[in-house]
Amino acid sequence: MARTRRNLEGILARLEGYDRVVEVGIGRRSEVAAALAARGVHVVATDVHPREVPDGVRFVVDDVVDPDLDVYAGADALYALNLPPELHRPTRAVARRVGADFLFTTLGGDGPAVPVERESVPGDTLFLARDGPGTPDGG
Repeated sequence: MARTRRNLEGILARLEGYDRVVEVGIGRRSEVAAALAARGVHVVATDVHPREVPDGVRFVVDDVVDPDLDVYAGADALYALNLPPELHRPTRAVARRVGADFLFTTLGGDGPAVPVERESVPGDTLFLARDGPGTPDGG
């Protein structure tokens, strides 16, 4: 399902405060990355498959489960849209290793698989991963 303009603006308002971001698993929907780049944010997009991305967005083939940490180094935040639960922990681990925030949305009824703070943005819920008690990796 495509994001509505309202969803897009809410997510953009939250992410545009970062200087450097990496979108994990961009897929075929690049409207958030394009809009962030147009607003002066340095955007790198990743996916396990080669993808076309808009001008101003750098693309790298990478798998967050077996990442090349150089792709993420220097990012202030990693974000993902409609991220499946099995990728929540690996993406959080990458964000922690490079010292970046990790923000994401989920698909429909999927809940977050890592400890989070919920942030309501117009038309959506954005999750900000937080470390949690109980395991060596924080959650």
